[in-house]
Amino acid sequence: MTALLTEAVRAPYDLLAWLVGLWSDALAAVGDVLGIGMLEYVFMHHAFLVGTLIAVMAPLVGTFLVHRQMALIGDALAHTAFAGVAVGLFVNSVLGTGISPYLTAVVVAMIAALAIELISEVTDAYNDVSMAIVLSTGFALGAVLISLNTGGLAVGINQYLFGNLATVSRENAVLLVVLFLLVSLVVTVTYKQLLYVTFDETAARVAGIDVTWYNRLMTTLTAMVVVGAMQIMGVILVAAMLVVPVAAAAQLARGFRESLLASVVLAQLAVLVGITLSYRYEATAGGTIVLVAVGVYVVAVLAGKLQSRRGVSEEAGTGSVAREIDAGTGESADD
Repeated sequence: MTALLTEAVRAPYDLLAWLVGLWSDALAAVGDVLGIGMLEYVFMHHAFLVGTLIAVMAPLVGTFLVHRQMALIGDALAHTAFAGVAVGLFVNSVLGTGISPYLTAVVVAMIAALAIELISEVTDAYNDVSMAIVLSTGFALGAVLISLNTGGLAVGINQYLFGNLATVSRENAVLLVVLFLLVSLVVTVTYKQLLYVTFDETAARVAGIDVTWYNRLMTTLTAMVVVGAMQIMGVILVAAMLVVPVAAAAQLARGFRESLLASVVLAQLAVLVGITLSYRYEATAGGTIVLVAVGVYVVAVLAGKLQSRRGVSEEAGTGSVAREIDAGTGESADD
């Protein structure tokens, strides 16, 4: 029975690992043809794959969060994911197991996501209160576990705090692909319900939608995105990908669906440019990506202001023409 279960898990993993390898071979071929030096390295292939998937997942969930005024939940879950990483590293150090810290981070972050909703429901506290409690608890737990074993643990934790392109292994890339498929599938299937709950919870309850369940679903999806993005963004900056591209898209888009699509495009731009600059100048990947995303946001704000002024000018011009026509008509009538 155990052998069958292992085989059942191994088969999908092998398939995804093969697809990741295929992606790597394709990028290597592109690098050879175009003479792009950074595409010679496998870790860059994985980094671009992970970054591309994150640039879809984060806005896909972040658009709902921003419109629900829950942007800070990304920070709360990132800090609890940090605790999950510390748990994985601590268990590996003490027991000598080979558990992936990203796997323990997923589990702990999902538990924290449910804890945020549970605290809000049981205590009638505002969401920001429950987020603050979970954030501080998660980071405190991580700090304690690191202090209990300061050997290689404190050194190994840096890559999770700030992100590192070179540490994105094939196993981590496969995990990210799994998270991407889950998040994309769930959002696609529950899109209408999530949209309803996002903009009018009261009407959603009247319509028979289980608002509590969908709130928990959204926080759980956020936890998955946070852990996935943590590989290259780091705990400290991971929440930015949930918020900044969405905020930039909101300056240009005219509706929710258009905003969602625009935020994905802007996130892709930030990730691809950020990873390239990070490699070129040997800078921290997460920080570079966020700075590019903020730059995109500033450009979007300026473009939005320009578009608004142009619209006002056109409206004013149209009004002037209308007044002239009315005046001319009035004169003709008087005559």
